[in-house]
Amino acid sequence: MRVNAIIIGAGPAGISAALYLLRAEIPVTIFYKDMGALAKAHLIDNYYGFDTPPSGPELFERGLAQAKRLGAEIRQEEVVGMVWGNEKAMEVLTKNGTFPADVVIMATGTSRIAPKIPGLRELEGHGVSYCAICDAFFYRQKRVAVFGSGEYALHEANVLLPTSAEVTIFTQGKTPEFTDLPEGMRIEMRKIKQLNGSEKLTSVELEDGTIIEEDGFFVAVGTAGTADFARKLGAEIDGARIVVDENCKTTIDGVYAVGDCNGGLLQVAKAVADGAKAGTHAIKYLKSLT
Repeated sequence: MRVNAIIIGAGPAGISAALYLLRAEIPVTIFYKDMGALAKAHLIDNYYGFDTPPSGPELFERGLAQAKRLGAEIRQEEVVGMVWGNEKAMEVLTKNGTFPADVVIMATGTSRIAPKIPGLRELEGHGVSYCAICDAFFYRQKRVAVFGSGEYALHEANVLLPTSAEVTIFTQGKTPEFTDLPEGMRIEMRKIKQLNGSEKLTSVELEDGTIIEEDGFFVAVGTAGTADFARKLGAEIDGARIVVDENCKTTIDGVYAVGDCNGGLLQVAKAVADGAKAGTHAIKYLKSLT
């Protein structure tokens, strides 16, 4: 039986995990969209081994090159979801395809920050959701909105489209990153002023005073974060933190969360340690499957 691992994120935590798996001759595919938090790091002067501190982008490129040298398949494409496939196999979804995995290591950093829209927090769980796969069932034949302008927003809208009466993507004034829109879905680029409703969501109010009646409002800003993936698979979450054990394993066998997403010290050293723990434990888990 041939086993494989997929790592979501190419920062220190994800690359560290990949190195252990690759050296154990386990095929690894790494998906990433961008550099994440390292892109904003001017110099990293508190990490072992550099007499001259590298920049965040430099450290990122070095890690990527190291994983490539050991045989990782690197795919720079955005992951938009994770689901259970046939026979309880995990599947990682991108806009380009579906990729099965025996192990998934999530290393996409901290969760997205919810948009600052009046009424959003008050209506969470009462019309406001962060997971289309989780909650589409509750909005059958109802009007739903998706908030976002990227591929992740389009993915969530496509999940909702087959069962909802109508789907509107609100981009908050941004130009959508996608061009092809399925029939039955529309774009609203005007900015939102607030969400209306007391015990449940009733409408979206725009800055120009327009009221659009909606039953559900699904937040899908930017790219999907680790908490989004964990939530959709059914892993335990504590606030924005993924609950893991001492090996960075989530409450689901074969699924790990490493780096900033599981809380604690938000430092490169901690991320690398998490990757090492998850990678070595994942090797043992994969061997138990063969």
